[in-house]
Amino acid sequence: MKRCFLMALMATVSLLQASAGKALRLTDYVNPFIGTGGHGHVFLGANVPFGMVQLGPTQPTRGWDWCSGYHYSDSVLLGFSHTHLSGTGIGDLGDLTVLPTTDIGQQMVTFSHQNEQVRPGYYSVRMDNGVRVELTATERAGLHRYTCSKRADTLYVRFDLKRGIGWDGLEEAKAIRKGESALSGHRHSRGWANNQKFFFHAEFSRPIDGWRNQADTLLVLSFANNKKPLLLRVGISAVSEEGAQANLRAELDHWDFERVAAEADAKWEAQLQKVMVSPSTLNAQRSTFNAQRSTFYTALYHTMVAPSLFSDANGDYRGADGHLHHNGQHPMYTTWSLWDTYRAAHPLMTLLHRDRQDDLAATMLSIWREQGKLPVWHLWGCETNCMVGNPGIPVLADMVLKHLTTITPADALEAMTASAMMDERGLKLLREYGYIPCDLFDENETVGRGLEYCLADWCVARVAELQGRRLEQQYFDLRAQGYRHYFDAQTGFMRGKDSQGRFRQPFSPFHTQPANRDYTEGNAWQFTWLVPHDVDGLVALFGSEQRFVEKLDSLFVVSGDFGEGAPPDITGLIGQYAQGNEPSHHIFYIYNYVGQPWKGASLIRRALAEQYRNDPDGLSGNEDVGQMSAWYVLSAMGLYQVEPAGGKFIIGSPLFGEASIRIDADKTFVVKAINNSDANVYVQRARLNGQPYSRSYLMYDDIVQGGVLELEMGPQPSDFGTKSADRP
Repeated sequence: MKRCFLMALMATVSLLQASAGKALRLTDYVNPFIGTGGHGHVFLGANVPFGMVQLGPTQPTRGWDWCSGYHYSDSVLLGFSHTHLSGTGIGDLGDLTVLPTTDIGQQMVTFSHQNEQVRPGYYSVRMDNGVRVELTATERAGLHRYTCSKRADTLYVRFDLKRGIGWDGLEEAKAIRKGESALSGHRHSRGWANNQKFFFHAEFSRPIDGWRNQADTLLVLSFANNKKPLLLRVGISAVSEEGAQANLRAELDHWDFERVAAEADAKWEAQLQKVMVSPSTLNAQRSTFNAQRSTFYTALYHTMVAPSLFSDANGDYRGADGHLHHNGQHPMYTTWSLWDTYRAAHPLMTLLHRDRQDDLAATMLSIWREQGKLPVWHLWGCETNCMVGNPGIPVLADMVLKHLTTITPADALEAMTASAMMDERGLKLLREYGYIPCDLFDENETVGRGLEYCLADWCVARVAELQGRRLEQQYFDLRAQGYRHYFDAQTGFMRGKDSQGRFRQPFSPFHTQPANRDYTEGNAWQFTWLVPHDVDGLVALFGSEQRFVEKLDSLFVVSGDFGEGAPPDITGLIGQYAQGNEPSHHIFYIYNYVGQPWKGASLIRRALAEQYRNDPDGLSGNEDVGQMSAWYVLSAMGLYQVEPAGGKFIIGSPLFGEASIRIDADKTFVVKAINNSDANVYVQRARLNGQPYSRSYLMYDDIVQGGVLELEMGPQPSDFGTKSADRP
């Protein structure tokens, strides 16, 4: 009840400010609490776009929903840590946890959400121990401000180097004093990142009065409480303590908290300004638009937590080989949740962060040179090999095909080919059989793996085609057709197949166990459509377009039991479609490929309305490092890239009356939805730059040249995009 009241109060204040003529910043519409409840697993705290530091509250790990270190249902804090993950299904990081207290023995503190304040680049909480904590950040440094409201003679600050989040387990750590007001240290841990090296340098705004080592991994510093705020600034690095200190000097050489918070806000504002949305003239509910706008800009904000900086300010970084390297031309990045983010988060970046793509590509090539393959799921210099397929290939191929990197296509092709021709993770069996036999592979999920390899191989073929390398193109195009091996024409599902060509028995299209041996966080209903690179080929497998459409229609209405032991990731259901997990994210847009875009349009608008809310439990599944939010951002603008690389954006059903995308300083692309409303969800007619436009898709080059796409919306399906020539 209190939460609803606060949400309503915030909306009222926004309206009053707008009516008074006060110009609101887009950061005012961001609600960082979205996704901190339910299964969202979203990071809460202070950071800047794509920064190394994620400085925020850390709670005791009480289960799967604490993967980010914070869950809205909890009211206990262990302290404030400098690294966090956002939206993952596995917990890690949580490096250097700091807790200010008025009791030297206090190890955790309670708090109330009523005493929390958060906005982009700033977090504050008044804990029940009487200490108010305020946090802000630069790219590689965090700034704390502690104000003690109790009549306490001493303020204690606990530095905990042992605790981490989730799987994180300490190997070794130590901190030493540096002069009268500073300390430096390091932390070596193993968890999801199996060899993480973390270094820090911390400085207080006044001398340390007392120092107590309770262990190498826990120390308590004391300060006389002179009623003035105590500030703490911390530089971090994956290279060395000296690197952490140099990062601090480069980015935070003063004690002006308001200045740092304002600069962080400005950095977020500059990024959010890349997309401007306006309500439809038919939308009479201003409060509805305000909620949608808050959900939209929070989603956009969430897409910029990662990939996060990993190199020091001077260009030094710790490579995937564990050795130190230097790249003075390109900053390096980490936290590559590629199985999730290749689908929407990275295509969105190619629109909004074109200037960052060359650095991301350079990072991927560096990782390839250091570990022998492109990143799969890279975290703090460590390859976790989490999830399936070769998801780094679509991301690199997309950047190459869109001409967004100085990496030569030849170098990119070499890296992609090397990654696709390895013997690990079922690839050797795939080369031998054309698919991964379920009876010969002991790591399971053969259908999920195989389908992901197919779409990645198609991307390799497209880069080979760009290079005029016909042999490589033909080889990988053939491998990309391997999805046909898994298709069972009798049942109409993708199924596990053994080395004798027999489909695995028993079989249920609903069950995830024991069928989860063949699928990745899903079932046959969800994975049958994972052929985004060759939808026409998938249609042909069904024997006719009519049979394909009948099966696709069934996906959104059929219901069934997932079976015992089903993974918790399958959420946000519409029939068997699962918005809460990534393999489903492209499926609505498949309708455009068979000339029935109106069916996808109504489902897109339903998912936008039902699966995303301006509320802590506002995401239908894990945020997954920006992917869940990127789907919302693109879909709300009326566009989505289905094919994994190349830039064919499918037209859906935009949520707003207008969305303006700033491509470059002098170019914008505008999607205008005329007569748009909750009822008018179907495109009737379209114009591109004033000329009639009948295709149900746009190419990337059409968008980045700038212009205006006008979509006339209506309450009934139309013939827009139905002709064969107008389909993707």
